Amino acid sequence: MNLLLVGPEEVSSSGEVLLHDERARHLLDVLGVHAGQYVRLGVLDGPKGRAEVLWTDDDTVRLRCELDPSPPERPRLDLVLAVPRPKVLKRLWAPLAAMGVGRIYLTNAKRVERFYFDSHAIRPEVFRPRLIEGLAQARDTRVPEVQVHKHLRMMIEQEVDAAHPDAKRIVADPVYRRSAIRVLSDLAPERRVLLAIGPEGGWDPLERDLLERYAFTGVGLGARTLRSDTAVIALVSIVHEALRAD
Repeated sequence: MNLLLVGPEEVSSSGEVLLHDERARHLLDVLGVHAGQYVRLGVLDGPKGRAEVLWTDDDTVRLRCELDPSPPERPRLDLVLAVPRPKVLKRLWAPLAAMGVGRIYLTNAKRVERFYFDSHAIRPEVFRPRLIEGLAQARDTRVPEVQVHKHLRMMIEQEVDAAHPDAKRIVADPVYRRSAIRVLSDLAPERRVLLAIGPEGGWDPLERDLLERYAFTGVGLGARTLRSDTAVIALVSIVHEALRAD
């Protein structure tokens, strides 16, 4: 746990937090905190800073927060992701939050199995703890927004296009030969990036045509065939490197 995360409702009007759950056990059993010690603390979707340990007992920790005035900026990368296999999606939640994604649109596609939408992996009670785990690893507080859509065309036309009018839009698929690094080399300062990644086997031709009509530029990752989770991590890494360099 690189950052202790608490909900805004857990912080009292005096700036104190009382923990008696697995976070308290981690502080006590793993970090061995004691009164007078400071730990890094952040408020979900809010500011971060540090907290002083006021007192502890066998399973409880009371802290007093000292927070920065403003929350971290939301990551400039948003992701359109065709729903992968449930066990793959469960593995992806924490790394995506750790690497930094502002909004995640989970969508259907021709090569997405319909039963994926019945999976526990897309339920908030399952993915939110994993997202928070990733944020704690990365010392961030901004929880990615997650939306689930069963119709790609409706999502693009009615939601995504209007929500991202100025974003640099790229779509990844094995059929494309353009390098993502080259496409992102002229990224304007402060511009957001909207990245669309398809299912195992890629987007079908009609889906690629739809995305291209909405100003998505096609990019690939070379000749090797990658699993969807490997491609997601690789592409998110490339985008963040471009954002860091602009």
